[in-house]
Amino acid sequence: MLVGINLLREGLDIPEVSLVTILDADKEGFLRSERALIQTMGRAARNEKGKVIMYADRMTDSMEKAIDETYRRREIQQAYNEKHGITPQSIKKEVRDVIRATVAAEDEEQYQSKAKKVKDMSKQEREKLIEKLEKEMKQAARELDFEQAAELRDAVLELKAER
Repeated sequence: MLVGINLLREGLDIPEVSLVTILDADKEGFLRSERALIQTMGRAARNEKGKVIMYADRMTDSMEKAIDETYRRREIQQAYNEKHGITPQSIKKEVRDVIRATVAAEDEEQYQSKAKKVKDMSKQEREKLIEKLEKEMKQAARELDFEQAAELRDAVLELKAER
């Protein structure tokens, strides 16, 4: 069992995760936004028997949009799988790979210090950084490294929000 919204939301890559539960899913806020819910729910998508349970007293717009987006993506993936004769299977990782993922999560501290440096940048420096990250994001997408592209996209969105 693994507990920790931030670890799941930030993309900790543990394909053995087959059940994700989101407590108080109807409490609107940063960790319950549409994007955060999609990211958290996506952790279960790496397992062929993955399941997500959201505990809530009411259905919020964020929950509804996240569920709709999940169904939309599932339809696209199933059509692609059928077209190409792919049978989904969970990836199996060695314990060493899981340890590497844990080390990556510990690198969060380094991320925080980089974030402080970004706040000290001038508007022009920030714009150049956004351009650089957008180029890297597009390159990652061309190379089919969608996880990296998504991380870069999120970084660009955060930088643009701070304008």
